[in-house]
Amino acid sequence: MGRHRGNGRRYVNMVVRADDLENFRVKGVYSEALVRALNGHDHDPAAPRTLQNPWTRERAQKRADAWNQPREPVRIDGHSHPWISVPNPPPAELQLDGETLHLAHYGTRGAHYSRTPPPVERIPRS
Repeated sequence: MGRHRGNGRRYVNMVVRADDLENFRVKGVYSEALVRALNGHDHDPAAPRTLQNPWTRERAQKRADAWNQPREPVRIDGHSHPWISVPNPPPAELQLDGETLHLAHYGTRGAHYSRTPPPVERIPRS
């Protein structure tokens, strides 16, 4: 639910990628129309301003904070892992299931990790 940019009064249903949104915050809902839209089929006309399955403020704040933190997708040895993400910028090493993964490449498609450690740079003796 949101307000369209062209008309700031009416609420409209939108399908938007969460990655395209920013500045998530927790606010109270006082509009009867918004409560009705959020409730959907479960809306009770006898209680027009009552959410049917409300979240606690702490749960909503935790979700908003998580969405506000930039995260990067992870690829491990060439395979994508959509359920794993790392902060931006990614750490040089990542612990996953007791295994240490090493950052091999970081680019526009996310962080690429490898199970093999990076090569050791040899310093010539003079």
